[in-house]
Amino acid sequence: MIVCSCNFITLGEIEEVVAGFLDQDEWQLITPGKVYHAMKKRGKCCGCFPNVIDIIIRVASDYHRAKQTPETDIIFLTEKIRKAHEDTQRMRSLARQSKSRQAA
Repeated sequence: MIVCSCNFITLGEIEEVVAGFLDQDEWQLITPGKVYHAMKKRGKCCGCFPNVIDIIIRVASDYHRAKQTPETDIIFLTEKIRKAHEDTQRMRSLARQSKSRQAA
């Protein structure tokens, strides 16, 4: 299944990169930008990023459940990922508003 049509990135490719990151450091914060950088790609329209975040969360949760990580630790990790995404979205929104005001 294609997740990113701009770069023709599949679900399997994203899952593989995320699993690789988790094998290196199972508690690192994985972001869409980090995943794309590892594939030598970059976000173009970034419309796929919310789906990529969901994939990261699912793969990380499954990874930790397989390792029998306590559920409270898994929830902490997924919330950390979601918060990072929300912070990024908020900053982008503020930047767009600022550009609109400057153009007016």
